[in-house]
Formats: sequence, C-alpha cells, structure tokens
Amino acid sequence: MQKHPVEFIVNQSHLPESKFTPLSLPDAQQLPAGKVLLNVNKFAFTSNNVTYAAFGKAMKYWNFFPTEAGWGNIPVWGFADVVASGVYGVDVGERFYGYFPMASHVLVTPVRVTAAGFTDGAEHRQEMHGLYNQYLRSSADPAYTADSEDAQILLRPLFITSFMIDDFIEDNQLFGATTVIISSASSKTAYGLAFLLSLRKDRHYRIVGLTSAGNLEFVRSLGIYDQVLGYDEVETLAADQAVVYVDMAGNGTLRSKLHHHFQDNMKYSCAVGGTHWEELSGAGDLPGARPTLFFAPAQIKKRATDWGPGGVQARLATAWHQFMQPLMLSEQPWMRVIHGTGPEAVQSVYQTMLKGGAAPDEGHVLSLS
Repeated sequence: MQKHPVEFIVNQSHLPESKFTPLSLPDAQQLPAGKVLLNVNKFAFTSNNVTYAAFGKAMKYWNFFPTEAGWGNIPVWGFADVVASGVYGVDVGERFYGYFPMASHVLVTPVRVTAAGFTDGAEHRQEMHGLYNQYLRSSADPAYTADSEDAQILLRPLFITSFMIDDFIEDNQLFGATTVIISSASSKTAYGLAFLLSLRKDRHYRIVGLTSAGNLEFVRSLGIYDQVLGYDEVETLAADQAVVYVDMAGNGTLRSKLHHHFQDNMKYSCAVGGTHWEELSGAGDLPGARPTLFFAPAQIKKRATDWGPGGVQARLATAWHQFMQPLMLSEQPWMRVIHGTGPEAVQSVYQTMLKGGAAPDEGHVLSLS
C-alpha cells in the first residue's frame, strides 16, 4: 500500500475551499472479514462532478463517502484494484469499475458477489439509489477493454444520463414541443443528448444549443445542433414555438429568462445539472411548465420493465458505440484526454472546473495513487 493514503475533500458550504487529508485504513494483514480494500487507480473529473458537489446535500451525494463534519468527498467514476480482501469471490489484483471517492484508497463491504461484480453493502450507502453502489468486474464486463478505460470513466455515466433523457423526451412525445433547447451545450452530457436527438432521420423538431461566447465555435463544430446561440441571445428565439428546455447549467437567471420568454409555450422544463453551480436557484413562480429534476435511475427502472431483461443495456450499448465514433475515433475527435497525477493536478483541475474554465474538448483523468 502507498505510504500515505490520502483523500481530497471540499467545504460543503464553500466549494472553492478544499484540502487533502490522510486516510486511516486497516493494514492489509488485519483487514476485517467482509471488507475489501481498493486502490483507486484512476478517476474522471468532469462538470458532472461539479453538479454532484452543487447538489451534494439535496441529492445526498455527500453521504456516499463520509468524511469530516462540514466537508464532503465528491464521488467520481473510476477504476480500482483490490489491495486486500476479506470476501470470498473478490480476489487481490482484480480490477473494478464504479463509484469512488476522490482518494487513493477506499474500504468497501461487498455483498451480492457475482461473476459480474458486487454491491457495496455499507450501511451508510443503502439510502441512496443502488445503481451507484454497484462495482463491475473488468474481467467480466463485455464493454471493457484496457485501451478504452479513459473513455469509460469520462463518459459512460454521463452518456447513460444523455441516453435516458433522450429516451424520456421521446417517451413523452416531446411534450408536444417542436424545439429542444439545451443549455451548457458544450458539456459532455449535453452534446451526448444532442447527438442522440440528431440521429432520428424523421425528426420533426429542432435542437438548439446555448453556450458561453468562448465555446460557441466548439459547439458549432460538432455539427449536431441545428442552431447554437450565446446565453445573451436567447430572446432572439421565436417565442411562439413550443419548446422543451433541458437545463444542464442550473443557472436560475437563464431559466427565468427562458420561461418568461416562452411563457405557456415552455411545455417541459427538465432540470439536469448544475455546471453553473454558483447561480443555482429554485424554480420560483415561473410561467410555463414547472422545472422538474430529472433522475436517470427512475427512467432506467421504467424501461427495464418496458423492455425486459437486458433491454436497457442492449440499446445503450448500441448508442454508445455510435457515440464513440465522433467522440474518440474520428480524424478530428471531439475529446482529447488529459492525465494528471498527484494532489497538485487534482487541485488544479478541480478549481478550473469549478470556475467553468475547462476547455470543452478536454477530458480529465486523475489519480491520487
């Protein structure tokens, strides 16, 4: 084990304040039965993780990896290796994909161990949705390849959200709208959604992306939005069209402006993220459809019933392979991966992401191991 196991935590009430603290972990030789010690090998940090922090208390993200009172460990998606195991069926050296703390190590309590992986049965995690407590064994994961690990941790969880929003909108016949407006259009979840919406050749709706002035060129270069506007241009949109608004930004001022502009033509207002975390505000008394928080696991549960065993996974896999082509495999990929190791790299990426300063074509893969 690394000499000084460490975790990165942030002030729940003042997100720019952060620090590294030592972890107290059992020695590998004295690991209690029922526990497994994992070395978090690599994890992704995206605007989605800023959303986890922004909604940390409201959505209980702080509960996954408890730390000092008043501080929180932001959950991340990554890969980890088993350092020590007190659980039959989970062997030292095995690699798992799942939800981890921003740390060098984590102690888990595997239950329901199968060939596919296990669930963390730690008591403090049972109140949250079970989707986040599942760990996939890389040796048994059909989607896993060693050379696609970075893409998996950067985009698999985000793309699941994109896929389920697309399906939710389609499942509800676009709520009668003819235009889908997506804010924070340069974010990976947003352009994953726009990509899926653009695939339907017989579509009878337009896709409008809203972004900051600095990201306009990048978003337009993707070629998946029918129209791309800066945030200061939203009122140039025709107010007599019926719209669905997918709010990836969590910017209360922008939300209010759109609702007042479209009035009753705001047919559905889907609140997804908080990339503009400092401007989060409540729905208030807005005209049009009341903003409703989107929770991907709820749509997954519905479709698991509608489509039967394996139906969600099969459709998601097909869409994922389509998405990977422009994202990573084309001559001009939409994303380039940047690796960072150690406290300084983690702190730098966190502060940059918090300020909204990360380049839209970058994907950050970090490690504290």
